[in-house]
Amino acid sequence: MKGKIIKLLYLLFISVFLASGCGTKKTDDKSLEQIKAKGYFILGLDDQFPPMGFRGQDSSEIVGFNIDLAKEVAKKLGVTVKLNPVAWDGIIASLNKGDIDVVWNGMTITDERKKNIDFSKPYLNNRQIVMVTADSSITTVEMLKGKKVGLQLGSSSENALNGKPDVAKNLKELKKYENNTLALMDLTSKRIDAVVIDEIVGRWSMAKKPGVYKVLSEDLGPELFGVGLRKSDVTFKEAFDKALDEVKKDGTGADVSKKWFGEDILN
Repeated sequence: MKGKIIKLLYLLFISVFLASGCGTKKTDDKSLEQIKAKGYFILGLDDQFPPMGFRGQDSSEIVGFNIDLAKEVAKKLGVTVKLNPVAWDGIIASLNKGDIDVVWNGMTITDERKKNIDFSKPYLNNRQIVMVTADSSITTVEMLKGKKVGLQLGSSSENALNGKPDVAKNLKELKKYENNTLALMDLTSKRIDAVVIDEIVGRWSMAKKPGVYKVLSEDLGPELFGVGLRKSDVTFKEAFDKALDEVKKDGTGADVSKKWFGEDILN
């Protein structure tokens, strides 16, 4: 009888232990508390990514759609935002090292990235498009075979291009740039034949330089933008998602969107 009681007590202990998380419990996570204590979160970004985040005319201030939206989310959390430009191909490492608290820069949610970081709820729809010069003879993705194509290093553009393996394997050259601005400069100068790019960025660039570029009618697939966060920052993520929802619901996000795009394009 005594043995049965001991066994039951043991099983009860194990059940309570497992229910409590048996490892890092949510109550052990101080991420939100730490953000509130310092009074800000550090936003990592590529500062050459208009209109999401980029240098203003005098290059001293970083502005953009994501910047304005981040400030509104920060207000809901009772903190402010500090900006920290980071090379895009190393931005996930910077997040996990603690150099930044979020990646907010038009980051595509992918299964590969989910292995290393967590994401907020999606806030924007996007597509990967192919841009060429206005006078280019290229009219289809198939015609990229044998051509020089550019894209941003570490971006989801490469994954999108690889989704067309017959084309990707038969390029003359694939050039990877630190940012999209450099890729588009080479396209304008005819050093490359096409650029694979986020539609939001590409369309913005076209609006700034009418008649210079055109977009192929065939895109390389839809995707969703999210904010990258550390997997360990459970309480911060929960509060962040709640604040992002509030910004969408109360019209603040719509106002930011209309400022930059003329309409509400939030997901």
